Amino acid sequence: MPPVVDEFLEAMRADDRERAKLLLHPYLHWGRHDGTTLRGRRKVLAMLQEMGVPERPASVELRDGQIYRWIP
Repeated sequence: MPPVVDEFLEAMRADDRERAKLLLHPYLHWGRHDGTTLRGRRKVLAMLQEMGVPERPASVELRDGQIYRWIP
């Protein structure tokens, strides 16, 4: 797993939303366990605000050093 995933999860645990935001690509694709995909960093961060720290993903795709695709 790329180090950026651990950095993101650390930022979420520390409730450092600004740091977490910088680790996510603006056009993020966030896979959910129900098979749907949420698109966009802003929407994902709003969902995580309610949900809390996510579980580690099965895999991720990076773009420009940021998390672009999160696959549960």
